[in-house]
Amino acid sequence: MKITKYEHACLVVEEAGETLGIDPGVLATLPTIANVVAVVVTHVHSDHLHMDNLKKIVSANPELTVYGSDEVLAELAELEAKKVPIENDMIGVGAFQLEFFGHNHAVIYAQVPCQNRGVMVNNYLYYPGDSFTLPERPVEVLAFPAAAPWCKVSEIVEFVKAVKPVRAFPTHNATLSEFGEMVNYLYIKQAIEDAHGEFVKLETGDVLLDA
Repeated sequence: MKITKYEHACLVVEEAGETLGIDPGVLATLPTIANVVAVVVTHVHSDHLHMDNLKKIVSANPELTVYGSDEVLAELAELEAKKVPIENDMIGVGAFQLEFFGHNHAVIYAQVPCQNRGVMVNNYLYYPGDSFTLPERPVEVLAFPAAAPWCKVSEIVEFVKAVKPVRAFPTHNATLSEFGEMVNYLYIKQAIEDAHGEFVKLETGDVLLDA
């Protein structure tokens, strides 16, 4: 598996010549991506769902399928693509086995949260979207939220300690300055290593390959 991190919370996953897009939000500057069989959108916030990015991906890959909650698909009503609603399902599409977890976005402030679906890809990569939903199974690679108005470092630390990934890298990090990354990652990296995992920092466009 090849995992490429783009700005903030966008991931592109490649397996056996096919491609999966995850959360192509407004902050992500994407190249033209070929061989896309599916796009997963975890929730409706614009830093995860951006119509222009989705239209660009669909234009190059018109046969793809978009997976998201009922809320996500309602936002994408004008998108001319096959769309499939998801709950806590397991779905096979091309080279990818997708398993979905959780129900709601973490609460930001005294508001009813929107729907959120975390996703496990090929029983290998786990990405929780904007939540700390646990997959309740071993995780080889964890893409964890590193900063948000809905979380604090102690919650991230407890999340990575509970998941115990073999390797983990930060996403959802556009709100962090260089100094902020240094501070947040200090504690998170230590928690990952205390659980005998490896912390990997990926910059925009960096690739994580199977070890």
